[in-house]
Amino acid sequence: MRYRKLGSSDLEVSEISLGSWLTYSGGIEADRTRACTEAAFDAGITFFDTANVYGRGAAESAWGEILSAHPRDSYVLATKVWGQMSDDPADRGLAPAQIARQIDASLTRLRTDHVDLYQAHRFDPEVPIEDTVEALQKVVEQGKARYLGFSEWTPEQIRAAIDFAGPELFVSSQPQYSMLWQAPEAEVFGLCADNGISQVVWSPLAQGVLTGKYRPGEPVPEGSRFASESMGVAREIVYYDAALEAVQRLVPIAEGAGLSMATLALAWVLRRGEVASAITGASRPEQVHANAAASGVELTDDVLAAVDEALGDAPVSGPKLAALAQSGVKHR
Repeated sequence: MRYRKLGSSDLEVSEISLGSWLTYSGGIEADRTRACTEAAFDAGITFFDTANVYGRGAAESAWGEILSAHPRDSYVLATKVWGQMSDDPADRGLAPAQIARQIDASLTRLRTDHVDLYQAHRFDPEVPIEDTVEALQKVVEQGKARYLGFSEWTPEQIRAAIDFAGPELFVSSQPQYSMLWQAPEAEVFGLCADNGISQVVWSPLAQGVLTGKYRPGEPVPEGSRFASESMGVAREIVYYDAALEAVQRLVPIAEGAGLSMATLALAWVLRRGEVASAITGASRPEQVHANAAASGVELTDDVLAAVDEALGDAPVSGPKLAALAQSGVKHR
């Protein structure tokens, strides 16, 4: 496992990290959650990413129990705040009072006195950016978080926060990024790099589409992730015929390079120096080890060129996304 510096912080994170969105929030049994987490340590993964809203605290509680058996300085722990935490519609967002409540609740569930990285899960347009920023800074001042980050903020939102508090405010950005979703390359990567902010990307395997197990023209396999109705939004983003066809064109490229499809996809993400870590999910320990194997894999120029040719115009890039949004047509 290789490690990369996280933005302007003094944190080093494993190139492959373990997330808990669709798994440890209640999607798999406790014993498999433990097995996957221990497999991560065995593989050299030291960066764990969760959020208060995953299972409304269930994912944090699961890791609180498991990670507390490991020395606190042996891993980097990240969580997030923003999502709705109860049936009360007001129990969400980035208002100062909500941030203050949620960091304490997260720390209780995680069984620790601090997280290494505290992230705004999304932007809250109903709260002045100044109020959100000051509340997040207070979390750091109180020693409850070492550093701050954000997830899925637009360039305009990022600039507004930096203009108010300076480039030292954030050390990480967490966008969706994969071969099929390249939009952050257009503006977010460069803006963040100029301000000492690393990328910690989610869905680098496009929710499993880039493993090649989903085939165009065939029914979604029973029991697979995309068989769930809860994947509606993700289906709009990465599960469409042009993407599935492009992925099948990638299969011989991976085979020719002696790589699995997952390794090819993860190594492609990690080819960018702006990316500090790729968040992966796993429901079985062997998946953890397979994902970890992508660390340190460097793709040749010939492979990268072949990947670009195989993808064609299937990926959603910044210009394509902007054009489609302006026309009102969904990218699929």
